[in-house]
Amino acid sequence: MLHIVLIEPEIHTNTGNIGRLSLATGSHLHLVKPLGFELSDSRLKRAGLDYWQHIELSIYENADEFFEKNKDRSMAFLSSHGTKDYTDIPFEEGTMIIFGKESKGLSSDITDRFKEHLYKIPQYSEHIRSINLANAVAVITYEGLRQLR
Repeated sequence: MLHIVLIEPEIHTNTGNIGRLSLATGSHLHLVKPLGFELSDSRLKRAGLDYWQHIELSIYENADEFFEKNKDRSMAFLSSHGTKDYTDIPFEEGTMIIFGKESKGLSSDITDRFKEHLYKIPQYSEHIRSINLANAVAVITYEGLRQLR
């Protein structure tokens, strides 16, 4: 099982789609507050369709709580500032793949602290800053499943 971690997600439909993806891939979804929406938001549940109640979900009050509770886990951090390609992530059973918020990505506190575990999805145009969060999560999750197979 992989663990999808969203630190301070801002957009309900992205999180709903990622929840749906987590269920489809047998992954555990972790949400780190503050969230940019309410978990009761109907748009979140609509994006996750009628699957939301089946998602394996953990919620944390803040990043400090998340890192304290998961300090011994294998982690890979995704950022446009990463220097290693996502295909180089050494996936193992239980790897936590960690993504930042849509507007700013992961904080510099996190990227500085975990530099050696920072990866990127290559982009081939200088006209975009990043790809959509839900798309990025899908790319990384399926790469992890491919490697674990």
